[in-house]
Amino acid sequence: MKRPPSRILRDNKSFRELYDDLTSKDVVVTLLNIKPAEEYLFTDLASRGIKVFPPVLAQQLSRSKCLQAALLHKWMVPHTFVARDRHDLIKNIQEYGKHNIKRVVTKQNRFNCGLGIHVWDSIEDVYNQACFGGLQYPFVVQPLIDNIRDVRVIWFSNYKEAYWRRNRNTFRNNLYFGGESGPFELDDTHEKLCREAMKRGQFPYAHIDLMIAQDGCTYMAEINLRGGLKGARLTAQNYKELVAAEEERFLASLKI
Repeated sequence: MKRPPSRILRDNKSFRELYDDLTSKDVVVTLLNIKPAEEYLFTDLASRGIKVFPPVLAQQLSRSKCLQAALLHKWMVPHTFVARDRHDLIKNIQEYGKHNIKRVVTKQNRFNCGLGIHVWDSIEDVYNQACFGGLQYPFVVQPLIDNIRDVRVIWFSNYKEAYWRRNRNTFRNNLYFGGESGPFELDDTHEKLCREAMKRGQFPYAHIDLMIAQDGCTYMAEINLRGGLKGARLTAQNYKELVAAEEERFLASLKI
């Protein structure tokens, strides 16, 4: 029996059941629930020419803070790097010393909601903890910038919203742990950064966290395909509708 020229898979159950039989004529439209030990599936999908939405690169970046730091560091705090082993730390100890960088932040690779973010008095402290097993490689290291303004941006083709977040008792501005928020007006510089980072990461839509320093410099903290809506005007239902609209826009572009 001849099968249809294209199958559109919209959930992880169908993806798993039909995975071995997928061809370049098939389309996967969903966020894939792939375990850390299954990252090879992304490579396999790309090599077989299977169309995936959101794109494979955006899905991989959403899952990994280290991959974000490796590919999107251009938009992050200068001297941000990925520590894969002791060699990376030793190399950057020299660099941080040269630039008189003292306090630093580390980000554990797959933690969200501020749970994997830590502040250290120096990169030497990070090195000591990593050498004695207190930190698991890989992780992100970057200079700590004091008194930044934390801004969450929600960006779709037909909808943009931004709001600041603040917690008076800790530098972690997570709204679920006592933070507060308010609307924020993006300027041309902020929007340019968002567009460029999304284009590089192939994000059709995104949650983007910006850090605005006191000197006016703006950096990207991280980017994701999904995130919390606490503090946003957007409702959960509206959000689902916007995602669905992006999916339909993608399918229409394929003309199938």
